[in-house]
Amino acid sequence: MKQFLLIIATLGVFLTSCSNKNQNGEAKETFITTSPIVIDTSYTIEYAADIHSLQNVEIRTKVKGHLENIYVDEGAAVKTGQLLFSINKEAFQLELLKAQANLKSAIAQLKINQLELENVKKLHDKNIVSKTELDKAAALLDAANAKIEEAKSEEQVAKLHLSYADIRAPFDGIIDRIPFKKGSMIDEGSLLTTLSNNKEVFAYFNVSEKEYLNIRSQKASIEKNKITLLLADNQPHQYKGNIETIDGEFDKSTGNIAFRAKFANPDILLRHGSSGKVQIINELNNALVIPQKSTFEIQDKYYVFVLDENNRVKAKNIVVKQSLPHLFVIEKNLSTKDRIVFEGIQNVKDGDTITGEFLAMGKIISKFNSK
Repeated sequence: MKQFLLIIATLGVFLTSCSNKNQNGEAKETFITTSPIVIDTSYTIEYAADIHSLQNVEIRTKVKGHLENIYVDEGAAVKTGQLLFSINKEAFQLELLKAQANLKSAIAQLKINQLELENVKKLHDKNIVSKTELDKAAALLDAANAKIEEAKSEEQVAKLHLSYADIRAPFDGIIDRIPFKKGSMIDEGSLLTTLSNNKEVFAYFNVSEKEYLNIRSQKASIEKNKITLLLADNQPHQYKGNIETIDGEFDKSTGNIAFRAKFANPDILLRHGSSGKVQIINELNNALVIPQKSTFEIQDKYYVFVLDENNRVKAKNIVVKQSLPHLFVIEKNLSTKDRIVFEGIQNVKDGDTITGEFLAMGKIISKFNSK
């Protein structure tokens, strides 16, 4: 049974082959042929991107205490210096009062030591007391001066702690989630919220080494045309961006290098942590192109049917450099002098002699563009 089916299948192929040829072995059908053409063109490449705010910082407490007030809500826009949270100040106010009292005491002690030094100096001048007593009084005065400096330092620390009880916005931005409620006991370093400055955003994306070289070679063109950001709904962001920085080295595990593009975001549409796609237009000058439909693939290799001077076709392996809409950019193994089968390659096999009707590649590209 298997042998019978194999014979039928072989016969079908044979009959199909014969139906496409006349008695001289020439194909009956007329095939459209063309030749590669050199053009200047461009193509768009997309990269998945992570969106980061221009500034995104965690707002944490610097002191321990009870959360006394929350002056903002989640998602609110705030200004630089605006009061966000306050922690109970009583303990810090007492600390400041104590430091100020210690400073006053140190100043009073300094005055006493100054008077003592003056008295000892007079007695020493009259040879009533020894040089040792004079040195001792001078040392006590130095110690009193040091005590004042220490007290002043403690006062500044107390003032600083008191100021830490009011948490203010370090820049204009948007408030994120607030995990604590009013009255909560908060430890030093507790996360109160996150503040994001979204007036501009960064888009980070990874590029292969080959694409990196292409982009670097077209740096001037990229800066001129700028970069497009597609949002999650595939709609383009209103504002164009520019590539600002490139990482210093490739990731050995992926072979990619990270790029950073910057986009204006005055209407605050984009938020920290969102995603999108960066579109970059790469220019191709003097690109040798052929229609994609002129090619066929065997074991991951591309081929075309090339005609010789006798209109005999021969399958030829080609190297594709870049894929464009409807077209392939050819790296090698073809030239503008070659004639290739444009349509009907499924009805041709290696060694056939065909009747060809030439159609210029320019007209083919015009048809593609009109669709």
